[in-house]
Amino acid sequence: MKKTGIFYGSTTGTTESVAGRIADVLGISSADVHDVSKLTAELVSGYEVLLLGTSTWGDGELQDDWYDGVKVLKGMDLSDKLVGLFGCGDSESYPDTFCDGMGILYGDLKNSGCRWIGAVPAQEYTYASSISVIDGLFVGLALDEMNESDQTDTRIASWAEILKADLV
Repeated sequence: MKKTGIFYGSTTGTTESVAGRIADVLGISSADVHDVSKLTAELVSGYEVLLLGTSTWGDGELQDDWYDGVKVLKGMDLSDKLVGLFGCGDSESYPDTFCDGMGILYGDLKNSGCRWIGAVPAQEYTYASSISVIDGLFVGLALDEMNESDQTDTRIASWAEILKADLV
Protein backbone atom coordinates (compact mmCIF):
# COMPACT_ATOMS: atom_id res chain seq x y z
CA MET A 1 0.00 0.00 0.00
CA LYS A 2 1.18 3.51 -0.79
CA LYS A 3 2.42 5.47 2.22
CA THR A 4 -0.71 7.28 3.42
CA GLY A 5 -1.02 10.12 5.90
CA ILE A 6 -4.28 11.29 7.39
CA PHE A 7 -4.47 14.94 8.46
CA TYR A 8 -7.53 16.23 10.27
CA GLY A 9 -8.78 19.48 11.76
CA SER A 10 -11.10 18.90 14.70
CA THR A 11 -12.51 21.32 17.24
CA THR A 12 -14.90 19.03 19.14
CA GLY A 13 -13.17 15.70 18.45
CA THR A 14 -15.66 14.42 15.87
CA THR A 15 -13.36 14.70 12.85
CA GLU A 16 -10.47 13.33 14.89
CA SER A 17 -12.59 10.29 15.77
CA VAL A 18 -13.60 9.82 12.13
CA ALA A 19 -9.93 10.05 11.07
CA GLY A 20 -9.10 7.23 13.47
CA ARG A 21 -11.96 5.12 12.17
CA ILE A 22 -10.83 5.65 8.57
CA ALA A 23 -7.28 4.67 9.56
CA ASP A 24 -8.56 1.47 11.17
CA VAL A 25 -10.58 0.47 8.10
CA LEU A 26 -7.66 1.19 5.75
CA GLY A 27 -5.05 -0.40 8.01
CA ILE A 28 -3.16 2.86 8.49
CA SER A 29 -1.04 3.14 11.64
CA SER A 30 -2.08 5.69 14.25
CA ALA A 31 1.44 7.14 13.82
CA ASP A 32 0.29 8.28 10.35
CA VAL A 33 -2.78 10.13 11.66
CA HIS A 34 -1.99 13.78 12.37
CA ASP A 35 -3.66 16.84 13.78
CA VAL A 36 -3.40 19.42 10.97
CA SER A 37 -2.07 21.99 13.44
CA LYS A 38 1.18 19.98 13.32
CA LEU A 39 1.30 19.81 9.50
CA THR A 40 4.67 20.70 7.97
CA ALA A 41 6.05 20.41 4.45
CA GLU A 42 8.59 17.87 5.73
CA LEU A 43 5.86 15.70 7.24
CA VAL A 44 3.73 15.84 4.08
CA SER A 45 6.69 14.99 1.85
CA GLY A 46 6.93 11.56 3.49
CA TYR A 47 3.55 10.50 2.11
CA GLU A 48 2.37 9.45 -1.34
CA VAL A 49 -1.30 9.78 -0.36
CA LEU A 50 -2.86 12.50 1.76
CA LEU A 51 -6.31 12.03 3.28
CA LEU A 52 -7.45 15.42 4.54
CA GLY A 53 -10.38 15.80 6.91
CA THR A 54 -12.23 18.84 8.18
CA SER A 55 -15.42 19.79 9.85
CA THR A 56 -17.57 22.68 8.69
CA TRP A 57 -18.16 25.54 11.10
CA GLY A 58 -20.62 28.39 11.36
CA ASP A 59 -22.24 29.15 8.06
CA GLY A 60 -20.01 26.95 5.90
CA GLU A 61 -16.52 27.77 7.13
CA LEU A 62 -13.36 25.70 7.27
CA GLN A 63 -12.22 24.36 10.65
CA ASP A 64 -9.77 26.88 12.16
CA ASP A 65 -6.65 24.70 12.28
CA TRP A 66 -6.80 24.23 8.52
CA TYR A 67 -6.04 27.86 7.67
CA ASP A 68 -2.33 27.42 8.45
CA GLY A 69 -2.32 23.87 7.08
CA VAL A 70 -3.67 25.05 3.72
CA LYS A 71 -0.90 27.67 3.54
CA VAL A 72 1.72 24.93 3.96
CA LEU A 73 0.10 22.73 1.31
CA LYS A 74 -0.33 25.63 -1.15
CA GLY A 75 3.39 26.33 -0.83
CA MET A 76 4.26 22.80 -1.97
CA ASP A 77 4.33 20.99 -5.28
CA LEU A 78 1.76 18.25 -4.78
CA SER A 79 1.94 16.89 -8.33
CA ASP A 80 3.25 13.54 -7.05
CA LYS A 81 0.49 13.19 -4.42
CA LEU A 82 -2.90 11.53 -4.40
CA VAL A 83 -5.34 13.51 -2.25
CA GLY A 84 -8.65 12.37 -0.79
CA LEU A 85 -10.95 14.50 1.32
CA PHE A 86 -13.40 13.72 4.09
CA GLY A 87 -15.65 16.15 5.87
CA CYS A 88 -18.07 16.30 8.76
CA GLY A 89 -21.17 18.46 8.63
CA ASP A 90 -24.68 18.88 10.02
CA SER A 91 -27.28 18.43 7.30
CA GLU A 92 -30.25 19.36 9.50
CA SER A 93 -29.02 22.55 11.17
CA TYR A 94 -26.95 23.69 8.18
CA PRO A 95 -28.55 22.11 5.09
CA ASP A 96 -27.37 24.95 2.81
CA THR A 97 -23.69 24.58 3.72
CA PHE A 98 -23.41 20.84 4.36
CA CYS A 99 -19.73 19.82 4.40
CA ASP A 100 -18.69 23.10 2.80
CA GLY A 101 -15.37 22.93 4.70
CA MET A 102 -14.43 20.01 2.45
CA GLY A 103 -15.33 22.12 -0.59
CA ILE A 104 -13.15 24.95 0.68
CA LEU A 105 -10.18 22.58 1.00
CA TYR A 106 -10.83 21.34 -2.53
CA GLY A 107 -11.02 24.89 -3.87
CA ASP A 108 -7.82 25.92 -2.10
CA LEU A 109 -5.87 22.92 -3.42
CA LYS A 110 -7.46 22.19 -6.81
CA ASN A 111 -4.57 23.86 -8.67
CA SER A 112 -1.85 22.20 -6.57
CA GLY A 113 -1.11 19.53 -9.18
CA CYS A 114 -2.36 16.67 -7.00
CA ARG A 115 -4.58 13.88 -8.31
CA TRP A 116 -7.92 13.73 -6.52
CA ILE A 117 -9.33 10.43 -5.30
CA GLY A 118 -12.43 9.35 -3.39
CA ALA A 119 -15.38 11.30 -4.84
CA VAL A 120 -18.73 10.02 -3.54
CA PRO A 121 -22.21 10.15 -5.17
CA ALA A 122 -24.25 12.93 -3.56
CA GLN A 123 -27.70 11.44 -4.08
CA GLU A 124 -27.32 9.22 -1.00
CA TYR A 125 -27.40 12.28 1.28
CA THR A 126 -30.08 14.63 2.57
CA TYR A 127 -29.03 18.30 2.34
CA ALA A 128 -30.07 21.43 0.43
CA SER A 129 -26.75 22.70 -0.95
CA SER A 130 -23.01 22.16 -0.71
CA ILE A 131 -20.00 23.64 -2.46
CA SER A 132 -18.47 20.20 -1.94
CA VAL A 133 -20.64 18.79 -4.73
CA ILE A 134 -19.38 18.95 -8.31
CA ASP A 135 -21.28 17.23 -11.11
CA GLY A 136 -23.38 15.20 -8.66
CA LEU A 137 -20.42 13.98 -6.60
CA PHE A 138 -19.10 15.09 -3.25
CA VAL A 139 -15.39 15.81 -3.76
CA GLY A 140 -14.76 13.36 -0.90
CA LEU A 141 -16.48 11.45 1.87
CA ALA A 142 -19.26 13.52 3.48
CA LEU A 143 -20.34 12.47 6.97
CA ASP A 144 -23.06 13.71 9.32
CA GLU A 145 -22.28 12.47 12.82
CA MET A 146 -25.02 14.71 14.26
CA ASN A 147 -27.98 13.24 12.36
CA GLU A 148 -26.81 10.18 10.42
CA SER A 149 -24.19 8.59 12.67
CA ASP A 150 -25.81 5.23 12.02
CA GLN A 151 -24.55 5.47 8.43
CA THR A 152 -20.96 6.50 9.19
CA ASP A 153 -19.40 3.04 9.38
CA THR A 154 -21.06 1.94 6.13
CA ARG A 155 -20.01 5.16 4.39
CA ILE A 156 -16.42 4.79 5.60
CA ALA A 157 -16.32 1.17 4.43
CA SER A 158 -17.70 2.13 1.00
CA TRP A 159 -15.23 4.99 0.70
CA ALA A 160 -12.38 2.68 1.65
CA GLU A 161 -13.36 0.41 -1.24
CA ILE A 162 -13.31 3.40 -3.61
CA LEU A 163 -9.86 4.40 -2.34
CA LYS A 164 -8.24 0.97 -2.28
CA ALA A 165 -7.62 0.83 -6.02
CA ASP A 166 -5.60 4.06 -5.75
CA LEU A 167 -3.77 3.08 -2.55
CA VAL A 168 -2.08 -0.11 -3.81
